[in-house]
Amino acid sequence: MFDVAPTELLVIAIIALVVIGPKDLPRVMGVVGRWVGRARGVARHFREGLDEIVRQSELEEMEKKWRAENERIMREHPPTPAIEGQVVDGQVIEGETGEPAPQPMLPAATDYPPHPATATPEDGAHVPEPIPGEVLPTPHIPHPAPTAAPEPLKAEEPPAPSSESKP
Repeated sequence: MFDVAPTELLVIAIIALVVIGPKDLPRVMGVVGRWVGRARGVARHFREGLDEIVRQSELEEMEKKWRAENERIMREHPPTPAIEGQVVDGQVIEGETGEPAPQPMLPAATDYPPHPATATPEDGAHVPEPIPGEVLPTPHIPHPAPTAAPEPLKAEEPPAPSSESKP
């Protein structure tokens, strides 16, 4: 935009040195530098705003194209009804209604027969006679919770050096 050749820059520097003087030149250059920096910041902000507007308009155009393409594809290939036995979204389709098949219910925990090793006649289970020499598992018995925290172990102090010297 503003192209300044090195010779033009040298002429401007000599004129500034003669007009302003060597004493005030550093202060004036600092002020000019701040103003140039602010102008660049405003230009950058303006450019970024325009870029964002362009990006938004491009996104809106792409969304319109995608929507039109999706509608065209849906018209050409209409969705088909579900077929019996087909898996849709993790569910097996059942019958002509296209409804998901009902999931089988798991039996309740009480419906299972007791383990033979822990069965009792009160459970209604047949309790087999123990075989001589057979070791049956013992039921788990939880330990009672401690009432107080144990005291931390104390480190032993090293023995004090003896006053007797060893030869």
